[in-house]
Amino acid sequence: MTHESLPPELLLYCVPGSNASCAMIPNGFRTIFALYLVFVSGMLVTILGNSFVILSICHFKQLHSPTNVLILSLALVDLLVGVLVMPFSATRTVHICWFYGDTFCQLHASFELFLIIASIFHLICIAVDRHQAICNPLHYSRKITITVAMIMACVSWALAAAYSFGVFYSKANEAGLEDLIASVACLGGCYVYSNPLWGILGGAICIFFPCTVMVCIYTHIFIVAKQHVQKTGDKNKCLNDRSKRGFVKKSECKAAKTLSIVLGAFIFCWIPLFTISITEPLTGFSTPPIITEVLHWSAYFNSACNPIIYALFYPSFIKCFHCIITLKIFSSNSSNMNLTVK
Repeated sequence: MTHESLPPELLLYCVPGSNASCAMIPNGFRTIFALYLVFVSGMLVTILGNSFVILSICHFKQLHSPTNVLILSLALVDLLVGVLVMPFSATRTVHICWFYGDTFCQLHASFELFLIIASIFHLICIAVDRHQAICNPLHYSRKITITVAMIMACVSWALAAAYSFGVFYSKANEAGLEDLIASVACLGGCYVYSNPLWGILGGAICIFFPCTVMVCIYTHIFIVAKQHVQKTGDKNKCLNDRSKRGFVKKSECKAAKTLSIVLGAFIFCWIPLFTISITEPLTGFSTPPIITEVLHWSAYFNSACNPIIYALFYPSFIKCFHCIITLKIFSSNSSNMNLTVK
């Protein structure tokens, strides 16, 4: 039921006593409890899971590698989604009201886009790292060092910040929509609008083009891996063509497969929301709010997926998580623990 279908005496407002306030859709206690239970559970999984990933990579020396530096930085992005984006979006979703003011609304929207773009750039860096490890193993350790990985991560953060905050605070995305925004503006609302140009351009730059490039990179990785397996004639070994490309460990191939699953999860969670963001300006912003909120939370929960994927497909992370949960991490020499799974 929308607020338009409610009788006036049942209407609630985000800012009581103000004629300019947005209407609040009243939900029953059970509905509110169920929604908060889902959202808080998602936040806890996101925060704890990514904290475990960050702590594992920082503490255990065996995990100190260029790839894991990028995974750590991506986990920090996901952690910030759980800490700085999800809590405020949860109250907005439950009450259809924004209680934190227009200034913070702008900051929240900017920060949300910032973290999305940062995730994309990190996934690109990880794809490049895997491509070098599988397709050019002889020179991988020389080209991709921990220092290089740290630089890649820093550049990803910087470019994401420049793009996201630049777009929102320049108001470029709202050009030509001033009349529409003025007609729907109300106290207690937090809405983001993009004109057709920025809707299409933003979707292409931020998600569709990068994801297409990354899918192509991983496709090439697996084609090369398959060719090497065929050349060696040993199905139990990943790559072992010493004469041409050097030796590639089986773990490198497994890492590529796992990180391609991370990319697949990102695409599955975020593509629907970005598709809506592109079509919305062309359809007069007619998508029902409930659909938009569902797609937003589907995208947010992607930040909870990555630690689960690592735990399922990386035995070394399972050992790290167990060590953290059982507090063995505080024992002496735990940082040198052997994480190899036989």
